[in-house]
Amino acid sequence: MKKPVLVIGHLNPDTDSICSAIAYAYLKEKLGVNAIAARAGKINPETQFVLDYFKVPAPILINDLYPRLGDIKLKSIPSVLPETTLHEVGKIFAEQNLRALPVVEETGKLVGMIALKDLAMRYYNEMSIHDLHEAEVYYKSILTALDGKLFCGDLEKKFFGRIKIGASAVDTINASIGKQDILIIGDRIDAQLAALNAGVAGLILTRDTKVENEVLELAQKLGALIISTPHDTYKTARLINQSVPVKFLMTREVVSFTNADLFGEVQAKMAATDFICYPVIEKGKYIGAVDQQSIMEHPHREVILVDHNERSQAVEGVEEARILEIIDHHRLGGLTTSAPIYIRQEPVGSTATIVANLIFHRGVEMEPKIAGVLMSAILSDTLLFRSPTATSIDKEIALKLAAIAGIEDVEEYAMKLLRHGDVISTMSPADLVRNDIKEFDFGEQKVGVAQVNIMDREYAKTKYPELQAALQTLKKEDGYDFALLLVTDILGQASDLLVAGEPQSILIPAFGEKTEEGFYYLPGCLSRKKQVIPPLTEVFR
Repeated sequence: MKKPVLVIGHLNPDTDSICSAIAYAYLKEKLGVNAIAARAGKINPETQFVLDYFKVPAPILINDLYPRLGDIKLKSIPSVLPETTLHEVGKIFAEQNLRALPVVEETGKLVGMIALKDLAMRYYNEMSIHDLHEAEVYYKSILTALDGKLFCGDLEKKFFGRIKIGASAVDTINASIGKQDILIIGDRIDAQLAALNAGVAGLILTRDTKVENEVLELAQKLGALIISTPHDTYKTARLINQSVPVKFLMTREVVSFTNADLFGEVQAKMAATDFICYPVIEKGKYIGAVDQQSIMEHPHREVILVDHNERSQAVEGVEEARILEIIDHHRLGGLTTSAPIYIRQEPVGSTATIVANLIFHRGVEMEPKIAGVLMSAILSDTLLFRSPTATSIDKEIALKLAAIAGIEDVEEYAMKLLRHGDVISTMSPADLVRNDIKEFDFGEQKVGVAQVNIMDREYAKTKYPELQAALQTLKKEDGYDFALLLVTDILGQASDLLVAGEPQSILIPAFGEKTEEGFYYLPGCLSRKKQVIPPLTEVFR
């Protein structure tokens, strides 16, 4: 079955990214597309409040979009038990036109592989019947391999001796035969009796030789085995090899894969080993196989990107995916695609505004919970319409969604929502600087810009020394030329900008001089997208 289209937002997702993915996947499903909402990071407290409030499950977590073995259909190659005889394995090879089979225990655990060439080499080896005693062969397996008829003996017994051919004189046979051996012999009654008296484990009579009464009675008295086969001595000696259990001949050092293995790594390992086929394991059990033909066509996950369009903000491996659509409200960020795609990009305060309009325009019923998460995303991204990115369209759509969701006091709900976004007292400095960070490339400069919303600026300022240190660590660990943290005071409608990176004087044209406390104070600044990124772009240009 084809995998669903993933509707996914940016790394370190915010409420708009998560909720827009949920709602757009909902729309695509209503339009007949097998789509599922996904996320590229953990859910922050504000977003979790929204999901809990409207009882909406979180999107699935996707760590990367690199194709994996699970993205292709496995070959349904049957397996055999370790005790299966080579005779039975040969029949499977012939009937199903296979060249290799996995050997699997009853629990599903893979223990080896048997290849057609392994059978061929044993058949080719003239001396192979001599090691039959090492292979844990049961009498019943010998009977089956020889198309034989049992006259006496216990088929559940295990064979421990060697196979001998009774072509010599009686004295010679008696001198060479052991008590655990089985003798392949024709209609020489004197030799049959002599062998039984010498203590052989059993006789295999070729060409449907008649079993004389005195031979049968002696064998029954001694507890020996007598099998009659229609084949001649040469063919009998050959066929008896097929009574060996497959575990005796199988290859135990097996190269196997799991569905989670990266497709590129599977291709590389297959090229380096060049086996006929490779078993695939899931939770320790065999589930199918792949071969060179299986990986001829490179799979691609199909994705729809919401709330971003820059490679640096996308989940790992997006270049390996097939991007079908982009729904966004940010600047163009340079992602390239192999074919024309649908793009809906508008200068509004939230991607959720665009998604809501698409649902309305398509005439799809808006469920209250979907309206609720979309409304929440708009309120979050526009900071209750205070952000300079907010437009009249955002407000109009948010109020329309509120009515559908059953939210009577939008401002009261918004303040609850934004308070859950004030995480400066509940998260560690290291987590805060990564909680909502976006990466930008300004020419040769790689810059990370994080943002955290607060409701109490004076309390937040006590955390600035720790945040500055965490920002410096972030810059070093992630290889940024500059790392910025925008601490946004929603009620005061201003932001403090903390910066890690030297020389910081390059930022003076964009944000003025630092305060004596060591950060840039930006009155009226609430939007990273509209009030921080554009001046940074001009400075680095």
